[in-house]
Amino acid sequence: MAKKHDDKVLAQNKKASHDYFIEETIEAGIVLQGTEIKSIRNGKVQLKDAFVRIRNNEAWISNMHISPYEQGNRFNHDPLRSRKLLLHKKQISTLIGETKREGFTIVPLKMYVKNGYAKVLIGVGKGKKDYDKRDVLKKKEAKRDIERAFKERNQ
Repeated sequence: MAKKHDDKVLAQNKKASHDYFIEETIEAGIVLQGTEIKSIRNGKVQLKDAFVRIRNNEAWISNMHISPYEQGNRFNHDPLRSRKLLLHKKQISTLIGETKREGFTIVPLKMYVKNGYAKVLIGVGKGKKDYDKRDVLKKKEAKRDIERAFKERNQ
């Protein structure tokens, strides 16, 4: 019997797709301590202001908020601590090369559980200017209007 994959998205960073053009995505594992995985499985994660930084040839995610576990004791974790991402050396060197280019940064896009392990989907993105954001909103609105017109026409 095939093993069931439970790729359940627990947190998503919608602000990242609004603020960046995502060029490339990479799946990374994450080093957790104590009761953090229990909080993650309960969906108590927020990626809104999180970012990824490369230090000493290691990838670290900062500003990711994992709420303390309610049934935890005094050994609960710090909600905003920096957490190490598990990547291969080749992937890290690729990320370093991408971020050396002007205007590129690494942002977390999603957090999910895959085969019992917490995973983070990180993306290399180029920052959008204000006029780019307005163009995207105009295109979305135009597409929505066209779909409404077709829907009314078919009824």
